[in-house]
Amino acid sequence: MAGQLGRSDQPIAGRLRLIGAGIVVFIAIFVLRLFQLQILEGEAFRRRSEQNSVRTIRLEAPRGDILDREGRVLATTRPAYELQVIPNGLRKPETTFAALGQLLGTEPARLEEQVGTRKGAERFQPVRLVDDLDFDRLARVETHRYALPGVVTDVQPRRHYVEGALAAHLMGQIGEIDGDQLRERTRAGYRPGDIIGQAGLEARLESHLRGRAGGRNVVVDVAGREVEELDVVEAVPGGKAVLTLDLDLQREAEAAFLDVPEGEPARMGAAVAIDVRTGDVLVMLSRPSYDPNAFAGGIDGETWNALVGDEWEPLQNRAIQNHYPPGSTHKPILAAALLADGIVTPETRVYCPGYFRHGRRTYRCWKRGGHGSVNMHEAIKQSCDVYFYTNGVKLGIDRLARHARAFGLGHRTGIRLSGEAPGLVPSTEWKKRRFGVVWYPGETVSASIGQGFNLYTPLQLAVAYAALANGGKVLQPRLLLRLEAQDGTVEKEFPPEVRSQVGISPQHLAVVRRGLAAVVEEPGGTGRRARVPGVRVAGKTGTAQVVGLGHTEGMEEQEIPIRRRDHGWFGAYAPVDEPEIAVAVFVEHGLHGASAAAPVAQRILARYFEKKEERAAAVARSEIASGDSVVLD
Repeated sequence: MAGQLGRSDQPIAGRLRLIGAGIVVFIAIFVLRLFQLQILEGEAFRRRSEQNSVRTIRLEAPRGDILDREGRVLATTRPAYELQVIPNGLRKPETTFAALGQLLGTEPARLEEQVGTRKGAERFQPVRLVDDLDFDRLARVETHRYALPGVVTDVQPRRHYVEGALAAHLMGQIGEIDGDQLRERTRAGYRPGDIIGQAGLEARLESHLRGRAGGRNVVVDVAGREVEELDVVEAVPGGKAVLTLDLDLQREAEAAFLDVPEGEPARMGAAVAIDVRTGDVLVMLSRPSYDPNAFAGGIDGETWNALVGDEWEPLQNRAIQNHYPPGSTHKPILAAALLADGIVTPETRVYCPGYFRHGRRTYRCWKRGGHGSVNMHEAIKQSCDVYFYTNGVKLGIDRLARHARAFGLGHRTGIRLSGEAPGLVPSTEWKKRRFGVVWYPGETVSASIGQGFNLYTPLQLAVAYAALANGGKVLQPRLLLRLEAQDGTVEKEFPPEVRSQVGISPQHLAVVRRGLAAVVEEPGGTGRRARVPGVRVAGKTGTAQVVGLGHTEGMEEQEIPIRRRDHGWFGAYAPVDEPEIAVAVFVEHGLHGASAAAPVAQRILARYFEKKEERAAAVARSEIASGDSVVLD
């Protein structure tokens, strides 16, 4: 038995000796490799560790393009070259800053101040000195960078607005994320220092335009030069947004606002054009404007102070954020309400002696000698105040308010841009709630011609005139046709939307439309300057009083201080018989709608129909070229 146990232990002992030998060999190899690394090659690795380091570089995602309805780029991303220093890599800071000062044309002390004193982990983080190097300075720095350890250049995507200040308020601007925004968006992957949309479409479309950042791990030498790329995760560009905006019409509107007689101040105000069939916003202008490119790399203090300190508030989008008394552009709304509620018929006549007495007060018509006896058609055409004073009092403020709100006035249009003003349609209940007093009948007199408490935005007026033109449909203003991926794949489309109906019969709306056509097309109309050759235009002028007449009595118009000049309005649509486009133009302190606002609307309409003819001609040429046309002998 003992012999059998001894023989069975022999294989186990052999295996243990074999395992022990393996362990000894492994330890020997490990010791030899350690000796090689620490003793034989230790100095070489030490020098390499001092000279090279691994740096993680964030790859910012380019924001997606914003395009007009024809695919023309309004906002895009371009490369911007940054100059950075890594404090830990600076061997002789004074020499480096002196050299950079010469290369950049900047005071060395200013550069040194930008870097400051960095401690701990901050010493290894790049500090940006210049965020958008032009090619000349970039070339000078790159030529000498071998002698400037710690100095690096990098390329970053930078937002670029191709048309500058054109449609700036619609585009909006970008800026660094603030504390409140960061707390709200941390889960979405945002981090301190990220650039996000802060206003306009840049803000509304932030999640679509943003894209996804990537990164690179690279080995750099002591001079900051890349030696080796270890790995990379590419940034994913943001998606595209195709707008309803028509760049040609927007350019024409901007040019019309800039076209003023010599010696006159630049026009301020807003213009909106929409398609009366779909609600597409074709033009959205606000002046004075600003260049959103100033915000792309972080706006400097001087430029920011100039913008916010400007008394005319160039950052305000007057098309949607400011509301104003509409003046006589309100009269077609009242006319429709009078017909709908049976206060008048189209043939009802009112005698205008040039004034209207209500109680102990006298209200003037704009025409001192009066218009004589006028019916609705003539009253709209000649903008007779007395006609609308007389019948507005009969209608009453509450019924007028109900109809005005039905046209989309006095409340937000739903355009989904930040800061849209609601406007104001007054009523007895509103005044009681707001001021704690009753509504006086004399206030209805002023409200009947768009004065008093009435306040509308230019966008609201465009929506209302589109409803007059299209048979009573109050449209949702549409800014976006579709959202696309970077490769052009359609991700989301935005169909037209009808928000409501005005509730007025087609027959009554037709009476108002005939009056609006007479304003522009018939002799004696106040909107003659809006005529477009070959196209019948309907419209209404408006002048909104800014101060009491006594303040400017006896003064020549050009002598009136600009702050006291009346506002000018013009609302229009065309063609008269089959309307396609509605326009609202507001000229702040423009004196008269007929002279200041109507010519701007005329140019927008003329360009619209010029483009329509160009498209028709192109289609005809294409058909001829393809052989589809029929030639008759």
